[in-house]
Amino acid sequence: MKRKDFIISALAVVLVLVTGLIVHWRVVRIDLTDDKHYTLGAPTKHLLSELEEPVEVTLYLSGDLNSSFRRLRSATQEMLDEFGVVAPVKWHAYDETKDKLPKDLHPILVHERQKDGKTAQTPVYPYAKVACAGRYVVVSLLNNNRTLSGEENLNISIENLEYTFAEAIHGLRRKDVPKIAFIEGHQELPEAHVADVTAALGNYFQVDRGAMGRRPEELFPYKVLVIADPQQAFSEEDKYCLDQYLMQGGRILWVLNGVQFSGEVLANSGFTPVLPLDLNIADMLFRYGVRVEPALVQDVQCLPIPVDVSTDKEVPNFQPVPWHYAPLLLTSQQSPVTRNVTQVSCSFASPLEPVGGEDGIRKEVLLATSTSSRIIPTPAEVDLGDLNPDISTFKYQYLPVAVALQGKFGSIFAHRMKPDSIQTDLPIRSASVETKQIVVSSGSIIRNEVEKGEVLPVGYDRYSGMQFGNRDFLVNAVLYLSDDEGLIGLRQKQVDLHLLNTKRAYEKRTSIQLASTMIPLAVLAVIALGVWVVRKRKYTR
Repeated sequence: MKRKDFIISALAVVLVLVTGLIVHWRVVRIDLTDDKHYTLGAPTKHLLSELEEPVEVTLYLSGDLNSSFRRLRSATQEMLDEFGVVAPVKWHAYDETKDKLPKDLHPILVHERQKDGKTAQTPVYPYAKVACAGRYVVVSLLNNNRTLSGEENLNISIENLEYTFAEAIHGLRRKDVPKIAFIEGHQELPEAHVADVTAALGNYFQVDRGAMGRRPEELFPYKVLVIADPQQAFSEEDKYCLDQYLMQGGRILWVLNGVQFSGEVLANSGFTPVLPLDLNIADMLFRYGVRVEPALVQDVQCLPIPVDVSTDKEVPNFQPVPWHYAPLLLTSQQSPVTRNVTQVSCSFASPLEPVGGEDGIRKEVLLATSTSSRIIPTPAEVDLGDLNPDISTFKYQYLPVAVALQGKFGSIFAHRMKPDSIQTDLPIRSASVETKQIVVSSGSIIRNEVEKGEVLPVGYDRYSGMQFGNRDFLVNAVLYLSDDEGLIGLRQKQVDLHLLNTKRAYEKRTSIQLASTMIPLAVLAVIALGVWVVRKRKYTR
């Protein structure tokens, strides 16, 4: 053997040995997928690296499943395996002989047609139990949006797997439950009309209610303040407390109306005057980077209402008529707050206007109207008899109704005196630390109806029977505001959905079948012919 060949062989052996040692002592993983499906986000890695106790996951999605649910199960197992590479996270499939099925788990009945033509119902449990440090939580793995197809819901479920498990582990690690508060004292929505979102937020926070005092320090223990549809003006003392709470790093969810009206008068009389609503906080919001216009939004994309179109008063004939004052708002797919959230319903919304482009505040539209909207200035009158407006006048597009603000905000009391009745020795902070706010310009978004003493889901339309995404939007908004670890950003993970074009496949099925059968045979024939030619030339010589 030549010296050069010997050196190359020796280097190859050394390289193989070194590679073997590296693989033995350190797991090397390379994500070659185009959507980086197997790459955990930085917040997840940081969360897992701080785990002090092991995490046990019981996957109830087991048994004989169809192809769609097998894909979800496979993706879940792969995600948990990725977690296990970084931290002591172990999972096992549900075994009815060893594991106990929680009583509150309700299966999803999957209707499938068998080979003999009969339809069978298969119960599926798309859940997982996450246990750590003597505590556990059961999470749902399946997104169930009725407006989307099964494949789209499945894809969203796979996209949210990392966030679902990271949020569950984060909640189990917390020793103290964070607190949020609904502010009272300005004729905000009563507890019964925010009961649904309060119950949903109760899964993550301790939810309190109460009026503000004269000491801004009383607000500091709360991660988020929720101001739900106030109808009475804020005093200077209240504004000072809210402002200084924000300057200290507090977060606020403003759910406001830009106009005042009477729904009861509208229902009884068929019309109601609409006037600007002065809450005495326009200067605050303008300083923070947004303005709630004292106007109404109408949209072609809206909810219907039943209207009696009968000419005979004794024989009513109710027909659905578009109610342009109840727009169905589009959700931004670029924000973790609204990504994969279905349309949000509202009524009597006002347009929002981001202001102060040079203030360094990052502004992101979360909810907006459709491509056919118009603005009704106030004072105005809403009349149920005027249900056929000129659609050609709906010339506005994507009017903002919810905006997220993030950055360092300036205080409106930076060059003003502290109100006399404020009882605090803390100096006035003229600028905030990095913090966040969300402003929503329709109080109806957070309001749930109460029917015969029963709380209806927020975003539920009784007439059409449809459930909209109000609850998901509000819960995500509060989670976004309270999130210091960046976990909510995991909801932006995208998994590309590669669906088969069934129409084209059916139309070209013959050519596809021929191609899939003949092309491999032709390739094999060419290879065989090439081998025969090479061998003949070689041995003929």
